[in-house]
Amino acid sequence: MPRKINDKTYGEKLISLFAKLLFTGERHSLTDLARMLDCSKQTVLRLVEDIERSYKVNIEWTMEGRRRYFRLKTLGQQPPTLNLTTTELHALYMCSSFAQHLLGRRFLEEATRGLEKGRALLPQKTRFSSHHFASYKPGTIDYTPQQESIRTLLEAMEKSRVCKISYRTVLAKKSKTFYIKPYRLFSHQDTVYLHAGLARKPGKLYKAPEFDPLLAVHRIQKAELDERPFNFPEDYDFEKIFNRNFGVIKEEAFVVKVEFTGFAAGFVAERIWSPDQQIQKLPDGKIHLSFSASSKPELVAWLLSFGDEARLLEPDWLVEKVMKTLTRQFEAYIQKD
Repeated sequence: MPRKINDKTYGEKLISLFAKLLFTGERHSLTDLARMLDCSKQTVLRLVEDIERSYKVNIEWTMEGRRRYFRLKTLGQQPPTLNLTTTELHALYMCSSFAQHLLGRRFLEEATRGLEKGRALLPQKTRFSSHHFASYKPGTIDYTPQQESIRTLLEAMEKSRVCKISYRTVLAKKSKTFYIKPYRLFSHQDTVYLHAGLARKPGKLYKAPEFDPLLAVHRIQKAELDERPFNFPEDYDFEKIFNRNFGVIKEEAFVVKVEFTGFAAGFVAERIWSPDQQIQKLPDGKIHLSFSASSKPELVAWLLSFGDEARLLEPDWLVEKVMKTLTRQFEAYIQKD
């Protein structure tokens, strides 16, 4: 039986960690390294100690709040220059092609130029094609108009600076202006979002919001860099905030149980909808899917997308909401002019 991709030996994890520290030159948290290597934090600590002892290098350990960070001190020496391999370039071309509608035209051009530079360094006899990958684009958003705003947000994140944002929601006639502390840009269902903290408006008292701002990047009209710095939250963990259950909107979580039949049953069973999901396969080909969710609108829309091949079983209060939605849809079709 072939070995799983994430089933690495201790030695492979040691080399991966050493390469990560050597080639990035950045500091990395213990939590992020454990997630990258798919191992415990204790194993990462042993790996760091072995690297220091075996390679005679100095790894800097720092604490920021309750988080521990590691960085390789190179003492002014430049890391060796290594060319990308064919498999690495294939993976990067694949990522670029699949995400081109999220990048926007100018970012895509820059990514392509970078890949072409790497490709030029391959041995002359190496056979390589960049035309194996493509992207299906109907229903996607053109992020070209937001390129400058994204660059401003990236600069703000690198420098830990507050941003002034002009933002217009879907139904609003005018945009609103407020100040944010940008934390992470991320994609979800072909849409780019910004997760941020709300910053104090100059000259105004700060009132903590109930939730951190979650902004759809294509609705940002303008982003400007503010002079004020901000401290990145010590306990920030994107995975724990967003990838813990179904729904990009994070409200109070609830557990649902759905019955799927036909094509939907196979489609749903192939995918991960929430880390805590449980799938029960029934003798008649149906499945029961149970998982936690945090967004009622997203869940209802997702259920209705499967038509009559999905039936919500629990909770009762949400079953009632779905029934009312279906009734309104039915009435919309039977109404006469």
